[in-house]
Amino acid sequence: MMNVKFLNPFVEAVAEVMEKEVGAKTSRGNLTMQTSAMTTTDVTVLINLVGQVQGVVMYGMSFETGLNLVSQIMGQKFTEFDTLAQSGVSEMGNVITGQATIKLSRAGYQSNISPPTMIMGNGIKISTLDFSRIIVPLKTSIGNIDIHLALRESPPGMNNSNFVDLTVKDKTTP
Repeated sequence: MMNVKFLNPFVEAVAEVMEKEVGAKTSRGNLTMQTSAMTTTDVTVLINLVGQVQGVVMYGMSFETGLNLVSQIMGQKFTEFDTLAQSGVSEMGNVITGQATIKLSRAGYQSNISPPTMIMGNGIKISTLDFSRIIVPLKTSIGNIDIHLALRESPPGMNNSNFVDLTVKDKTTP
């Protein structure tokens, strides 16, 4: 079961970034557990976390919400979910997750994030294997966003944030 202390940094980060970037207030709906591995929204931004907190965070929304989001950020009307719109929505997920990991770090949990992955279409299977997935629905003035959190604390003694350094060193350098 996911530790609830990992939930609030993401909810707070979404609220802060949405307010700052698009001037949208957020309100949280009731939490639910995901029972299906299928996506239920048109657009899903997926970001992995490794380190003391590990797992997956996903931000799901309709095409309309995604277009509203990038239209607000870019200051121009988007009517097609083209590569620029996809990039804008992905980057918003990246910024939110970055803010959340800063909050986790302040609470004593160091983690790194992967670059965002854009998934388009509902009914696409995304398995989080043995991670339970909590869904936090958020309502905003530009549309609804669902945060999917499948996170857990790394087992003691395991710190997945230490990546193997594969750089080739000059043999003359000690």
